Amino acid sequence: MREYTLTHLSDAVLLRDLAALVARDRLTTATLLAHIAEVDARRLYVPASYPSMHAYCVDELHLSEDAASKRIHAARAARRFPVLFTALAEGRLHLAAVCLLAPHLTPENVDELIEIATHRRKSEIEELLAGRFPLSGLQLSELPAKIRPIATMTYEQQHAPGHVERDVSTPIATPDEHAVGHVGHPTPPPLAQLPSADRFLVQLTIPKSTHDKLRHAQALLSHAIPNGDMAQVLDRALDALIHKLERQKIGVACRPRRQHDNVHPDPKVRNHYVPAHVRRAVWERDQGQCTFVSKRGGRCKARRFLEFDHIDPVARGGKAIVDRMRLRCRAHNQYEAERVFGAGFMARKRLEGRRPVADQHSRDVLAGLRSLGCPVNEARRAVEISEAHHGATLEERMRLALKFLRRTGSP
Repeated sequence: MREYTLTHLSDAVLLRDLAALVARDRLTTATLLAHIAEVDARRLYVPASYPSMHAYCVDELHLSEDAASKRIHAARAARRFPVLFTALAEGRLHLAAVCLLAPHLTPENVDELIEIATHRRKSEIEELLAGRFPLSGLQLSELPAKIRPIATMTYEQQHAPGHVERDVSTPIATPDEHAVGHVGHPTPPPLAQLPSADRFLVQLTIPKSTHDKLRHAQALLSHAIPNGDMAQVLDRALDALIHKLERQKIGVACRPRRQHDNVHPDPKVRNHYVPAHVRRAVWERDQGQCTFVSKRGGRCKARRFLEFDHIDPVARGGKAIVDRMRLRCRAHNQYEAERVFGAGFMARKRLEGRRPVADQHSRDVLAGLRSLGCPVNEARRAVEISEAHHGATLEERMRLALKFLRRTGSP
């Protein structure tokens, strides 16, 4: 412990060493982000038994959830714009600055935004970005009241590698859990603070439609819950929802189905169909958890985005029987498919599967922009820009299109 006792140092030496350590820390941070970006790009977390880069950073490297997300977010931005590595190493930008700038960076403005953010405090950068990239009325209306500007008065998660999504309340990318290449969470974000060991304080912002459903549920339960206690209403609602989802996901039912019900009526999907009794048995045997095990013996902890995987591929005659089925998270199911059929083949199949969805998203974005009064030529150009972000959701595509139109000064 003596190396951490510095009382013997003179003032001049203490200040000199502190400055040197800060400079070294900046260089280490840039190097760390470069390593995170490369591990993420190679998806090395998958064979190590982790469903996402975020899970790897938290459970393998033992970073906090917040530290992991910020570093992954910054690493992906810096991989797209390597000049960020240099700016971090030289101390011109801090980590928070990179996270704030990331959603707004383009090849055309990256140098300019780095320059105006150099040596700025986080609050100053937020103010600069707010002036340069003001929220539209549509975006503003979506904000929770508690974080809207006073004058007018979200860490969620993902889907292509390198994608950066802006969240108003925090500059961290919003993850699609277990999506290949995205930040991801091994578990959902914490629901609440813990006022006691067996009780939780939950705070969230909901749309009016959800509020109306809650009020309607309170009214329907008024005889059973006279005081309308929202905790009891929510508990009953979750019981009903879980029962419904278990029936859909793993075939839990009040009575066993007849044998012919276990054969899908459509012959085109019959070979891929997993009967309910098989789903129930596999889920119980695997305990609702991904079964992938790394070479070191570590089992994937994922319990979300689970899929029923044929040990023997259907294309090679695999059957949907209990002994030849297993639970896999999405990342490890894709990993196994790439191992069997090849990464290039699976990449082409995924692209083919995304095209119809992407085409529909393009039509929806164009219709949305036209309904806002955007001229047809400019709307089509904005749609083309949003199409460059492969795997983006419809909401993300619309935001990208609106962001492009704001930059060009279109109405």
